[in-house]
Amino acid sequence: MNAQEYYAYMAASREQLWNFVRALPAADQNRDMIESGERFHSIKDLLLHISDVEDHWIHTIARQDGVQREGQYQHDWVRPRAEQYDLNWIIEYSQEVTRRTREFLGSQPDLTRPVKLIQDDPASETATLDHLLWHVMTHEVRHTAQIVLMIRQLGHTPPWLDYLRFVRPEVPNSP
Repeated sequence: MNAQEYYAYMAASREQLWNFVRALPAADQNRDMIESGERFHSIKDLLLHISDVEDHWIHTIARQDGVQREGQYQHDWVRPRAEQYDLNWIIEYSQEVTRRTREFLGSQPDLTRPVKLIQDDPASETATLDHLLWHVMTHEVRHTAQIVLMIRQLGHTPPWLDYLRFVRPEVPNSP
């Protein structure tokens, strides 16, 4: 499996999750489910954080054209307190990040290209663009699992987001 194919799955499952969360009561979207943590306590906190990480690593670090860097969708990405934002605002921001990532991947970038992890540090470590993409995608998988658990803890049945729902397996031809 390659990063472009897996990103297509992630984007499709993300849209299903957004549609599901839209139907939840606002109180459930904002409920503090992780009381002992420093940040990212609610479903909306995690949805916003997922997009922030993608915007940061893929667009701000690897491409120097982050959505937030341009002044759109300004917020504190370290401690977002997402309850202050309408869910549609979070989704619109996420859709813009997703659109840019799809467009970027569609341009067939060199995934072996090294990317400095700290842009203004000449001695900064590097990772390949492929490594950054996989970092962003596995990060999203982890937090999506947290969101699904929160949805269950709130008494709802979450959407089915498994890979095979979005990418149908090939059926062998009969002999």
